[in-house]
Amino acid sequence: MKPRHLLAAGDLFSMPAPTPSRPMIVDSFAGGGGASTGIEMALGRSPDIAINHSAAALAVHALNHPDTLHLSENIWQVDPLDAVGHRPVGLAWFSPDCKHFSKAKGGKPVKRSVRDLAWTVVLWAKRARPSVIILENVEEFATWGPLVETRPEHWTPCPKREGETFARWVSELRRLGYKVEWRELVAADFGAPTTRKRLFVIARRDGRPIVWPKPTHGPGRAQPWRTAADVIDWSLPCPSIFATSEEIWAEHGIRAQRPLAEATLRRIEAGLARFVRDNPRPFVVRRPGDERLVAAFLAQHNGDTKPSGLSYPKPGRPLDAPLSTLTTSGSQQSLVCAFLVKYYGSAVGHGVDEPMHTVTTRDRFGLVTVTIDGETFAVADVGMRMLTVNEMFAAQGFPAGYRTDALVDDRPIPRAAQVACAGNSVCPPLAAALVGANCDHLVEAGVERIAA
Repeated sequence: MKPRHLLAAGDLFSMPAPTPSRPMIVDSFAGGGGASTGIEMALGRSPDIAINHSAAALAVHALNHPDTLHLSENIWQVDPLDAVGHRPVGLAWFSPDCKHFSKAKGGKPVKRSVRDLAWTVVLWAKRARPSVIILENVEEFATWGPLVETRPEHWTPCPKREGETFARWVSELRRLGYKVEWRELVAADFGAPTTRKRLFVIARRDGRPIVWPKPTHGPGRAQPWRTAADVIDWSLPCPSIFATSEEIWAEHGIRAQRPLAEATLRRIEAGLARFVRDNPRPFVVRRPGDERLVAAFLAQHNGDTKPSGLSYPKPGRPLDAPLSTLTTSGSQQSLVCAFLVKYYGSAVGHGVDEPMHTVTTRDRFGLVTVTIDGETFAVADVGMRMLTVNEMFAAQGFPAGYRTDALVDDRPIPRAAQVACAGNSVCPPLAAALVGANCDHLVEAGVERIAA
């Protein structure tokens, strides 16, 4: 028998039938398992079926949801009735590819075949008739409309017909007997340490009301937002921005790109000014095993729109706030650490056990002093590193211990594929809130729900 994460639609009937006593749960466009993990948090059970075309993503999914039937297939090649064996479906979750709707794509041409993936929701509504359907996508999904050819083979959304296709899509679901509602929700408001905002559509045909969960985290709510600092592993080295790639490899055994680009240095410089030098209360930690204080922030290496409720502008963000939205490349955010030593007059102190790079020797940065609780410190070195895969998954709200060290064809999947799984993922706490509010009747008796 094939590994469960490599099954194709033709293998369905060779598999043992799911337990017949409960309605099925299907996670379509399942990716690395964000929605499935949220479903498990809410209901104490993983989906019965997960569908995705990416072998790497399904391998990560299968590692964490081993009891799920995994279909490695193009969604259009999966017949809903064959997939579920004509059994009732209690919940079907859909997260179709969002990049050809997202504003992050700018004016680049879009593909109709990708934008049309959401029509598979209507196909499942016709064929399998799930009691509850939940779809997640970028906010711009609600503007789904016809395309125009602005030049040969260059298709862009028609600005005069925004939302027409979305309205027709909703109308089709309603014609099939579904009540349909949609809202934009921010993951940070439900316990994930990221400001990721997405559009959620809920459709149901079982007579029960659509329920939108109330935010639980943030100013004025029961719990504060979780912050970027919650997911940082402070024991990891943060190599100097002044060291060479060879020096970093020799000292830490890790690969780092040096020298840094001019734009990156400008962002670090601006971040040091905003979050360290001019900040009356910089975010400060003491690294394990190191007596030196560290003032840290996140540098932002792409457009940094200002989230609602947060007052800081570009070029980065403090660590006592949620992270901005991760991308599939994972390259837009990096941890910057300003290593601080006590400042005495005109000299910069040094650690007693090792030589230290000093910002005072760099013309670009000069001497940077910081006052914390009445004591003056000098910035003796500046380090920068990218977030690790584990930190990225934690930033999305995945539970501790979520594994990404999956194999495809007996080979470890590359880091880039693991990062893409994080950037593409649904934030599990938000999925859990939506599923818990609307599908509590699908909880299996005697099964404990997992905690975030």
